[in-house]
Amino acid sequence: MNAMVYGGPGQKEWKSVPVPGITKPTDAIIRITKTTICGTDLHILKGDVPAVTPGRILGHEGVGIVEEVGEAVSNFKKGDRVLISCITSCGKCEYCKKQMYSHCEDGGWILGHLIDGTQAEYVRIPHADNSLYPVPQGSDEEALVMLSDILPTGYEIGVLYGAVQPGDTVVIVGAGPVGMAALLTAQFHSPARLIMVDVDDARLDMALKFGATEVVNSSKVDAVKTIMDTTKDGVDVAIEAVGIPATFDLCQNLVRPGGHVANVGVHGTSVDLQIQKLWIQNITITTGLVNTNTTPMLLKTVGSGKLQPAEMITHRFNFDQFMQAYEVFGNAGKEKALKVIIAQE
Repeated sequence: MNAMVYGGPGQKEWKSVPVPGITKPTDAIIRITKTTICGTDLHILKGDVPAVTPGRILGHEGVGIVEEVGEAVSNFKKGDRVLISCITSCGKCEYCKKQMYSHCEDGGWILGHLIDGTQAEYVRIPHADNSLYPVPQGSDEEALVMLSDILPTGYEIGVLYGAVQPGDTVVIVGAGPVGMAALLTAQFHSPARLIMVDVDDARLDMALKFGATEVVNSSKVDAVKTIMDTTKDGVDVAIEAVGIPATFDLCQNLVRPGGHVANVGVHGTSVDLQIQKLWIQNITITTGLVNTNTTPMLLKTVGSGKLQPAEMITHRFNFDQFMQAYEVFGNAGKEKALKVIIAQE
């Protein structure tokens, strides 16, 4: 089969590799029909995730068709269409019993990280009964790809950890896929204002279409002054969705006393934590890796039409265009790309 293989920082190759097989009775082999590229994949290619070693197949998102199941798999059978969770969970360990699936002792975020991932024609999914979801009949599979990672990440780590409440003023720093996912799902909680901050006017225009009440281009104006001038003393919730020191610092400077800074972005270096200022303001700072325990709810919400994540898809490719898809996604500003879909039919 063909797969996108990591070759070390700055190196990747679409190449022929062996088809995976069942190694444990709880495994399933999935034929990928649709997958995507995540900002985390770009972080890996920059060398920000040293646990990813050369030779690893990238990717942790996708939908597909069950090709084979191990003898202990009871929830799925050959031919079933499934959504692949970015988090693998055994369902039995101490962390899984706490619904902290991201820290499963035999799973967590391992796809495209510690084991081969979904940017391939086939993928092996460990603990399949707990790590796959059936695709509802008639569902838009492109939309469901957004439920592998970015929607639960934006919702759980941004909105829920940020404790967004009705009437809140919320700022989201970073109008990339995860920031947009936070924007879409924050509206479940009826905040009064949703302010999106980015440096790309095209993405800010898209944010307005997705429900932002206002946008700020931080490359053109002083974002802190602009937002502080229109709030009493800052925002209730600041969601960091980029993963660089400057955007984390922006969130620290925007949050009001008693507010929340919810860091969603993947950081490759340390940030300057202004603890000497924040402690006396009763600020709560949260970080986290998604647990995907909201995925069943999000599936229902997408199925009802309340949430329409397919609107985030800007580019579509076939598997033989995988390198081109990376080129487009890696130059998102120039290409006006938000989320790409790569399909094998």
